[in-house]
Amino acid sequence: MIDDLLEVTLPNPENFLKIKETLTRIGVSAKEKKLVQTCHILHKRGKYYICHFRELFKLDGFEREVTLDDLQRRNAIAKLLEEWDLCKIVDDSKAADHSMKNVKIIPFKEKHEYELKANYTIGGKK
Repeated sequence: MIDDLLEVTLPNPENFLKIKETLTRIGVSAKEKKLVQTCHILHKRGKYYICHFRELFKLDGFEREVTLDDLQRRNAIAKLLEEWDLCKIVDDSKAADHSMKNVKIIPFKEKHEYELKANYTIGGKK
């Protein structure tokens, strides 16, 4: 399963926290002023991965379907992070198929105006 995740490298170790915060503001908006986080950054065995939250549930042993749309959104978000020089995708062929369909990005200065929700918490109780 870990081989299916999208591995990234960080040009600077402090980018981990920058990416973690940035991902809280990128997701799907079900209704106005509410955003559900789509992706998380995972640090596992010295490597970093950008993961869709459903991939993380699968890693925890839960039955979850990860759709093509889920992977395309994950890849598009990873490409954005790469464009912003926060990370580098290790195997670019894994992120070749990407789509920003239904993805919303909240600017940092507007984040207090939104209800930000995460469907998965890394390190949370199982």
